[in-house]
This record gives sequence, structure tokens and C-alpha cells, in this order.
Amino acid sequence: MRTRPEHRSMRIRAVLLAAGIALAGLLAPLSGHAQYPSRPVRLVVPVSAGGGPDILARVIGERLSPLLGQPIVVENRAGANGNIAIDSVAKSAPDGHTLLVAMDSLIVINPHVYAKMPVDTLKGLLPVAPLVVQNGYLLSVHPSVPVKNFQEFIEYAKHASPPLAYASAGSGSQHQMAMEMLKLRAGINLVHVPYKGGAPAATATMAGEVSAMFSGASTATMILSGKLRGLAATGRSRSPLLPDLPTVGEFYPGYLLTTWLGLFAPAGVPDPAMARLRAEINKVLAMAEVKTRLNASGGLEPYVATPQEFTERIRADYEKYGALVRQIGVTVD
Repeated sequence: MRTRPEHRSMRIRAVLLAAGIALAGLLAPLSGHAQYPSRPVRLVVPVSAGGGPDILARVIGERLSPLLGQPIVVENRAGANGNIAIDSVAKSAPDGHTLLVAMDSLIVINPHVYAKMPVDTLKGLLPVAPLVVQNGYLLSVHPSVPVKNFQEFIEYAKHASPPLAYASAGSGSQHQMAMEMLKLRAGINLVHVPYKGGAPAATATMAGEVSAMFSGASTATMILSGKLRGLAATGRSRSPLLPDLPTVGEFYPGYLLTTWLGLFAPAGVPDPAMARLRAEINKVLAMAEVKTRLNASGGLEPYVATPQEFTERIRADYEKYGALVRQIGVTVD
């Protein structure tokens, strides 16, 4: 029985249609890669405008925008020690258009101190790339505290009655971790007074509401002006902003606390979009102007690492701070 011409034509069209669908499926990932991003990209920042992560997001976003060919919109979502921002990004569409600029404490400390977290930070958030690293924190006291250097502070704190009070940027913050680590190593006792951010904590210390604090490099100007008395730094080496201050490690070998900030996306973002983001971000971090601006805004240094290296750093810090939190018993309801 012969096949009618119209039947042969229908079969040919069906075969061509099936081939077209299959080809479209094969090209979809490439097409998606070429189209990313297809609209403005949001950088969600877990602090108010003017804070370190906010400054970082704006410096990075300004140079990243022309490389991606889309506007970069910085959105401040402060509150709950960063958990509001975490929740916002983790629950957004996993298409690479909503990203989180996060301090390490949000990812590796919050899960250990909060009874309830909006998401598992190791599973619900995908590490895009590290952005910057900061060479630790600065220990300073109110000028009324009768000590001139780090050794005198330790001796004074050992015998102070009642114990000295210290400020932090909040329960579970790096500021608190730095002081609790020192308390354990030096055998001293200080009372923790948490504030809603590093800036309020610094203001309280300058006003004499508390005696001491660990803070970011942004307080270097306050130390240089005499509003605070600098005593030590927590990094591997002395702070280039205050080279006369010793590191805590010079007195207590092995004491080290450096911090990093990185870029995260909701889990599930396609690999082509992640690859594009990582490539363009590394270009931005390599720009001389960006390096200069970051260093001037608090001693921040570009932090370039492979995805595997960054993931390993996150997991190592997660375990380190988990052990410390369990040791000192920090919890937040």
C-alpha cells in the first residue's frame, strides 16, 4: 500500500518538529547563559546604609554593572543580625538576579547562636565568590580606663570589681567572638553589652557607657583622634592603619581572628549564571581603583579564591565558630 503524498508530508513535518524541540533543549542552557542577566540585579545588604557591607556593595556594584550590562540595585535589609536579609535572598527566585552581600558571621556564626534560622546557610545559600577580607579587629578602651597598653589592660581586667563591660555589634557578632576568645585565653572576665550594630557600639564606648570593645578598622580614626585608646589588633599582622599596635597573637600565640565578606545566591542558580558572575566579579576585584577604594573604607583587601577554596573556608570557619559558641554558651532566642 502506497503512502499518500499528504501523509508523507505530515510525517516529515513531525520529524522536523521533534528535531527542532530536541535542538531547542540542547541550546537552552547556552541561550540562558547569553541572556543572564536579563534585568537589574539586586544586591541585598544586611546592614543600614553607610555600614561596611553597604559601602562594599556600592563599590562593587558600580563597576559590576557595566560588565553585566544591567543596573545593580543595592537594597538594605537590616535586622535580626542579618537573618532578615538571609531570608529575603534564600526565598527569592534562583535565577541570579537577587544576591546577598554577607559578612562571615551571618553564614558561620548565626546558625550556632540562633535557636531558629530562616534557612540552612550551608544548603539554602550558594557561595558565588568571596569579595574582601579584613585583617581582623581593633581592641580599644575609653580614655578614662587607666591603662596605656594591652598588657596593662589584661592585668586591670583581671582585678576589676565589678568586671569591666564591653560593647559588641550584637550577640553572636564577630565583635563578641573576638572578646570571648580573649577572655578564654587571658583568663579575664568582662560583661557583654550588645548593641544594634558596630556604629552604636563604638558610640557607646566613646561616651563611656562601656569600657572596651573590639571593632572594625573604621574606628581607627577615633583611635588616632584620641576618642578611643587603641590597644591591640586581632589579625595575622599589625594593622597598616595603626602599626604601633601589637597583635593579640604576639602575647597569646594562635589567637587569630580575621573576617571576610562574600557574595551568595539562593540555592539552585544555574551554573552558566554562576560562572558569569564569578568571572565578572574577579575582574572588578582586580581593578586598581577598586582596591584603593576598598582599602580606604576600612582596610578591606580584595579576596580572590576559587569556588572550592571559598567553600572550604566557609566550612572550616563554620566548625571553628561552632566549637567556640558551644564553649562560651552564646544563644539568641
